[in-house]
Amino acid sequence: MTIANFLTFTRIVLSPVFVIFYLWYAKFGITQTVLPYILLGLLTSSELTDAFDGFFARKYNQVSDFGKIVDPMADSISRISCFLAFTQGPLKMPLLLIFVFIYRDFMISTLRTICALRGVALAARPSGKIKAIVQAVAIFLIVVFMIPYSLGRLSIGDYRTISVYIVSCAALYTLYSAVDYFYAHQKHVRNIIQNKESS
Repeated sequence: MTIANFLTFTRIVLSPVFVIFYLWYAKFGITQTVLPYILLGLLTSSELTDAFDGFFARKYNQVSDFGKIVDPMADSISRISCFLAFTQGPLKMPLLLIFVFIYRDFMISTLRTICALRGVALAARPSGKIKAIVQAVAIFLIVVFMIPYSLGRLSIGDYRTISVYIVSCAALYTLYSAVDYFYAHQKHVRNIIQNKESS
């Protein structure tokens, strides 16, 4: 268990904590006005582990094929957990939008797993890293807008409209990153298809 991998697993553990506080904050004696700040703290902690696991992996020469696979998986679990949580509670985000993130990560994870079983580790694309940033910013913005909503300065209708617009923008870039990833690794995709046809 390297430092980098420990931070990656910490990010996975923090994911359900965000969901639990978002959905059942009242059971913990947390008020609606305090909730956004707790969620922002959890998001900041999660994003810091994402930043530092890569830093430590490079600094201590801990970059590994395992890390290349698990790190983006942890990102997916962390951010999709947040988006799924937003489909509940006051926001009631359309589930169809969230499926864009789920399907994108499922298809790419499947490709990476198949290639890994064949001894090929597919590294992340720049567009995938930007996608992670775009999704993180979207989640942060939704929680930030929760502050005026909790204070009664933003109506639930406006809060939902703003949130849907933010997630829609993130979903569009997520689709682009998927196309870019498959295009960059089209050789591996063709090999997989040809092997299936030959079998």
